[in-house]
Amino acid sequence: MKRSALAGLFVAATLLAPAAFAADDLCAVNLQKIKDAQPQMKVQSVELNARIKQAVENAQKEQAKGTEEGNKNCISLTERALNDIDDTDDGRE
Repeated sequence: MKRSALAGLFVAATLLAPAAFAADDLCAVNLQKIKDAQPQMKVQSVELNARIKQAVENAQKEQAKGTEEGNKNCISLTERALNDIDDTDDGRE
């Protein structure tokens, strides 16, 4: 019984640990996606590039705060920027 309970706790800890770090990484992942996507954007509009640049700068400032709220703000900013890039790639910009 002790072994199965210990094994169960180990499995639970293994499954839950990545979720705790996922939010921290999402900001960095989104920033990298934006960096990778910028040169490949089909439509290069000055206005869009300015919005993306401003969003990245603001997101990096939020990320640098190192707080949960800053991380959430970073994710929000980067997701909006990625949506703008996706809209451009779809020809909507």
